[in-house]
Amino acid sequence: MMGYLDGQLITYYDSQKKEKIPKVSWMKEVEKDDPDYWKDGSNILRATEQVLQEDLRNVQHRYKQYRGFHIWQTAYGCELRGNRSIRGYSQYGYDGRSFLIFNKDTLSWVAPDPQAQITKMNWDANLRWSQRNKLYLEEECIEWLKKYLSYRRKEMLPWTEPPVVTMTRRTEVEDGMETHICRLDGFYPREIDASWRRDGEVWLEETFHGSLVPNADGTYHYWLSIQIDPKERGRYRCHVEHDSLQEPLDMALKEPKSNLGILIGCVVAALVLASVFAGILVFFSKYLFLRVIEGRWGIPLKSLSLGAFFWASFRNCGCCNTGALMSALGVILR
Repeated sequence: MMGYLDGQLITYYDSQKKEKIPKVSWMKEVEKDDPDYWKDGSNILRATEQVLQEDLRNVQHRYKQYRGFHIWQTAYGCELRGNRSIRGYSQYGYDGRSFLIFNKDTLSWVAPDPQAQITKMNWDANLRWSQRNKLYLEEECIEWLKKYLSYRRKEMLPWTEPPVVTMTRRTEVEDGMETHICRLDGFYPREIDASWRRDGEVWLEETFHGSLVPNADGTYHYWLSIQIDPKERGRYRCHVEHDSLQEPLDMALKEPKSNLGILIGCVVAALVLASVFAGILVFFSKYLFLRVIEGRWGIPLKSLSLGAFFWASFRNCGCCNTGALMSALGVILR
């Protein structure tokens, strides 16, 4: 069970802890006017939870639905309009359909669903309960609404949150066309103007729009998409206007990632591998050469690493006399 003010979540009933808790800091101001507000609210909602569970069992019996997952919902509240008029409402729903709607002017319930007729007659007969509902919606609810508005005004200016805009794309395999999606998340207030622009003008062809949906924290999210020829990608923008923005946003379409970086990485990796392979070949060539010398002249292999350098030097100088070589090695390696 949740409480909203102008679309912002302000209170929440934790069914695990069985407590009513504030969801915005300024709601704690209520304790100054009513120290027992959270305690009394928790008690009321615990009792309401039990009543709603019993209602759900009764409605399932009306529909002869004794298994499966079913939802029983209630919504009630009041509105204080700019012309100082007020409005109150209370209604119930079952599995996403309207079940009973309260008419506070006639103190009766309207039953859009034929299965709700029995419940309607029972509730209509409870006149004192209907009078209590009317009194709450027209007086008590309005009084609390004014208090909540005053708490919010004391702490903050009208609350706004800018949209977080992300762009994604995909290429259709069949025809090579591109679909671009512009996602707007976490904005408040609810009203937002988002559209596709081509060359600065509003563009409606091949565009789609999602539903404006609330988040758990009271903000909203929305999306819109467009399908285009990739050759014209640079002509399009996702245009966003919102009260939280100092100026409109124009988001360019997302470009496909370049393969150049991957190609360069592959070339570098190939060069590194080639260098390592060449180093291994040189090492084993020297090793085999020193093995030959060890086997022919009986010089220990560990003493020939430096001698191999002079062997190469003698060869470069054309000094191929074996005796001179061995004398030089003898001097160096002694």
